[in-house]
Amino acid sequence: MDYALAVEDTPETIAGGTGVLLVHPSTGETDRIDTDFLKTDTDHFLVVSTRTTAREVEQKLEHYDVDREKATILDALSIERGYSRRSGEGVHYVSSPDDLEGIVETVGEFLDTHSGKLRVSVDSVTEMAYYADEERAREAVAALLDLLETHDAVGLFHLAEEVHDESVVEDYRELFDGVISLDIDGEVRGTF
Repeated sequence: MDYALAVEDTPETIAGGTGVLLVHPSTGETDRIDTDFLKTDTDHFLVVSTRTTAREVEQKLEHYDVDREKATILDALSIERGYSRRSGEGVHYVSSPDDLEGIVETVGEFLDTHSGKLRVSVDSVTEMAYYADEERAREAVAALLDLLETHDAVGLFHLAEEVHDESVVEDYRELFDGVISLDIDGEVRGTF
């Protein structure tokens, strides 16, 4: 199954099972790329948010006119910040951004229980590595990429370039079928 990829300087479509790495400056405006990825040619999508709360994700989806009915959100911040939350209404929680096993498990459950064209956005790998460590984050990313392939889904993984050593960024690039680079001026380059 092919998925449309509505991002400039990238192929028109990507195959199911494809993981795309979005490399960006830490202050880069990634919301437009992320929401274009999520709302195009999709039946259901999951936002794994280790950087913002579910409420902030919902505000972003509304601002960019993304269909909330298609969305499931995994919030990894609210519990750690002391907000009491219960899962439901398309929102799930894990205890913190370093609960990588919980994140991988929730993504697997989402992919198992939804059908059609499925997309996953992981925002962000950088936060996972910050809270856990680079090695555990890399293992979790590899596990998520395996899940995408198994379920013929596609994913977009955010990585703030200057936060990581150059060798670490290169290691991540090698895991992915495609890389979208966003520079400080907002210019987008795709390598597939």
